[in-house]
Amino acid sequence: MPKNIIQKIWDDHLLVQRPDHPAVLAIDKMLLHEVTSAQAFNELRRRGLKVRYPERIIATLDHSIPTSKNRSNIEDIQAKRQVEALRNNTKESGIKLYDFDSRYQGIVHVMGPELGFTLPGTTIVCGDSHTSTHGAFGALAFGIGTSEVAHVLATGAILQYQPKTMKVEFLGKLPLNITAKDVIMKLIATIGMNGATGYIIEYMGTAISNMSMEARMTLCNMSIECGARAGLIAPDEITFNYLQDRPYTPKDKIWRQSVEKWRTLKSDSGCYYNNHIQVDISALTPMVTWGINPEQAIAINELIPVVEKGEQAYAYTKLRPGQAIKNQPVDWAFIGSCTNGRIEDLRLAAEILKGRKIARHVRLYIVPGSEQVMLQAIAEGLDKIFIASGAEFRMPGCSMCLAMNADKVPAGARCISTSNRNFMGRQGPGSITHLASPATVAASAIKGAIVSVEEI
Repeated sequence: MPKNIIQKIWDDHLLVQRPDHPAVLAIDKMLLHEVTSAQAFNELRRRGLKVRYPERIIATLDHSIPTSKNRSNIEDIQAKRQVEALRNNTKESGIKLYDFDSRYQGIVHVMGPELGFTLPGTTIVCGDSHTSTHGAFGALAFGIGTSEVAHVLATGAILQYQPKTMKVEFLGKLPLNITAKDVIMKLIATIGMNGATGYIIEYMGTAISNMSMEARMTLCNMSIECGARAGLIAPDEITFNYLQDRPYTPKDKIWRQSVEKWRTLKSDSGCYYNNHIQVDISALTPMVTWGINPEQAIAINELIPVVEKGEQAYAYTKLRPGQAIKNQPVDWAFIGSCTNGRIEDLRLAAEILKGRKIARHVRLYIVPGSEQVMLQAIAEGLDKIFIASGAEFRMPGCSMCLAMNADKVPAGARCISTSNRNFMGRQGPGSITHLASPATVAASAIKGAIVSVEEI
């Protein structure tokens, strides 16, 4: 019987399935960070259990750490405790930790792929909702809660009900100056925050097959924002070229054998999906959010719509139906996060910022997603372009995406951001967030108001 790629990976990892019970699913890989892991290790100690497969796990620091130059001096007491707990727990358990100055420290969903830890056909979990990023490699990757982190640490498996499957097909070629961020924001705006609840999405279409791996990661990263459990893309030659010769990828004969196996990891002709959605992107223009969730997004030239039960969003963002989102003034701008903190994102921003200055009243943070991204940006001279423009080029971390650190947008200030969520207070209590692509954020920082790159 023909199967889609999601079903194939699920079946390959199914250990036990009893009627009316969740499945016992084998987990190949897990990533840890400092915020959601401490309680899981404490649970293992309470129950007298040890980490069963430490070689299948890697850890890093990202969420609560400072991104200032003296980041090793963590002043926030809670953040310091979280960092020290992760260092102690990984050392005690034999888990590899990519700490500061390891050359690979960074946001889990950036550094995992850089290391080749993320591989096609695998199951990957992390105590973080944007674990769906790794689906860009043809992996079944999803976020889990802290108690589930403990389960995986102790057993290498997890209890899961089998999700439904959805095929999302993007029709048409990607227009000039349109990025993967615009594409996924268009999908979320089209089907809504709950449009894919209970599903794992497979993304298809010419635009997808032509995307770089970094663009595919951006796309899969925000699958969770339309309610999906995960999102993935079948691996291809672009995937294999990205992965080859990375620290964790197979070598020599095993590499060649792995690639041959991965080439078969695709959906069969005539396979079944529970749902099929098509989205035409041939005339897509830059997207930007206007409200308080990723569903509340429009094309940059559109007017803010009338939304049922939208009064909270209008009041919080200080915007009204019929207003233009274009040319709304901004106070802050942020380029970074697990959505858009990779080297291609920084190159795009640098291309726009080169030889230009950001508006005097705007503060722009550019935060690389990892030490690898930071080092590459420095090697290419991007840091000099950023600094010359008036931006602040900071150390790797989650930074202003979620304000779980010192990087916060002040109350009442408006920020245009490449991150993944525009919830109320997400970037700091009382802050107002507008999500957009790196190109739109860079252009808006220069203009001092929300504009597309064509304006620059």
